[in-house]
Amino acid sequence: MTDWNFGDILDAIEAALPRDAPALIHGDRRINWPEMAARSNNLARALRARGLEPGAKIAFYMRNRPEYGESMAACFKARLTHVNINYRYKPDEVLYIFDDSDAEAIVYSSEFRDCIVELKDRLGKARIFVEIGDPAAIAPFAEPYEALAAQGDGSPLGIARSPDDMLFIYTGGTTGMPKGVMWRHDDLRRAQLDSAGLLGPAPHDMNETVAMIRTDGPGRVFLPACPMMHGTGLLSALGTLMGGGCIVTLENPSFDADELWRAVEKHRVQSVAIVGDAFAKPLLASLDNAPGRYDTSSLISILSSGVMWSREVKDGLIRHIPQVALMDAFGASEGLGYGLSVTTAQGSVQTAKFVIGEHCDVFDESDAKVEAGSGIPGFIARKGAIPMGYYKDPEKSAKTFRTIGGVRYSIPGDWCRVEADGSLILLGRGSVCINTAGEKVYPEEVEEVLKTHPSVADALVVGVPDEKWGQAVTAVVCMEDGATFDLEALKAHVRRQLAGYKTPKTVYQAGIALRASNGKADYAAVRDFAISQGAAV
Repeated sequence: MTDWNFGDILDAIEAALPRDAPALIHGDRRINWPEMAARSNNLARALRARGLEPGAKIAFYMRNRPEYGESMAACFKARLTHVNINYRYKPDEVLYIFDDSDAEAIVYSSEFRDCIVELKDRLGKARIFVEIGDPAAIAPFAEPYEALAAQGDGSPLGIARSPDDMLFIYTGGTTGMPKGVMWRHDDLRRAQLDSAGLLGPAPHDMNETVAMIRTDGPGRVFLPACPMMHGTGLLSALGTLMGGGCIVTLENPSFDADELWRAVEKHRVQSVAIVGDAFAKPLLASLDNAPGRYDTSSLISILSSGVMWSREVKDGLIRHIPQVALMDAFGASEGLGYGLSVTTAQGSVQTAKFVIGEHCDVFDESDAKVEAGSGIPGFIARKGAIPMGYYKDPEKSAKTFRTIGGVRYSIPGDWCRVEADGSLILLGRGSVCINTAGEKVYPEEVEEVLKTHPSVADALVVGVPDEKWGQAVTAVVCMEDGATFDLEALKAHVRRQLAGYKTPKTVYQAGIALRASNGKADYAAVRDFAISQGAAV
């Protein structure tokens, strides 16, 4: 098998794609592959001309937009290291990523200029600032993105690259400061192809990649509903580019389900990426409110990763889009291909049940492999194509990337149970597991039961300190519009389906947002909220 490099892949497929094949679409703006190839080559050459050496870190500080795809391509071609910035962070949080990553260049959109201005004098290594926006109105210390992308002959750089070139994914996780996951290009591409191989043929080398494009045509038309600065959106978009596909991005800075369905219809979108029910529920509500309004016949798949996606919502989407495959990908920034769950009109599976990836094992707390059907909970571990570790954090790297039986694994902390048929039931992240009177309670299991109550729109479950129980199982719920909050009814609903010790000792109506904009649970904030409410038991 070939050694993979994303810059080399782009050089190879750009020459094989039809000239009218779209690469990036944003509203009415359409950038075809030849144009993106030229613009990303120009940008890559400009960054190298400003003294950036191979491996230099370049921070991406923008919402979903065409420049994200172009800048990624330029980054790979110039042998620079991508660093994602969560644009919802406050200035000091953004500063932490800039500083921790040793970013030498920052590509940012003008809406975040105020933050850059505030931080500029505190930045260490950053010396190149590229602003996306009106070239006549950019910051005096920055260079206009459009000028760098448009100036030049657009020709390939013609440089030798390495499978050891790096890509960073900064992930907040559930505890501690954000960590920069270090992926070699070769490992990340192999991991992506391992995951793709669960669904069909995947190329083994560059020649096969080009041959598949020449035979089958351009890749999929893909819409990331979730931010590309997070793992699910980023890795899905990256896979789309490496297959010669098209990335469609939405214009509204806030998620708008109707805008998404309009874009699916207009651009014949084939695949959408979301993060669980935070996106899926509004999408379903939009279709329920106006059945048949949108043409969704082009849609082949909806992919979710990172959080639970409830069966009831999946079933509702399939009622409207019977041809779609709803795919729950069990993965993390620290590893891909832990498991996959696919729901179609021909059948659905219970929430959190996955087919285990072929490169994965499950171990108990003594590092012994868990036997299928034993009922013993264990942690999922992925071997083979995994990251190098966390940037500048050997202690955290040693905890997540461990060697068991002479094999190096990526172990992000997700616990599961292995059923007799070899499938996985996901229990939850170990770092948020609740220990109540010696019993382990995995929040996701309780959350999914709560969300089946007709009055509950969303729920998170946390453990709060308690003299009697050690930790008290405590739920915080968002109610459906017009629904009445009934504490005892909610507790009884859980008690009918789960063991008594898993039933929340109390339930609060949410006075804060339960999730970040990417749909991931904000357990730390919810725990603080529950404690502030007294968490009476």
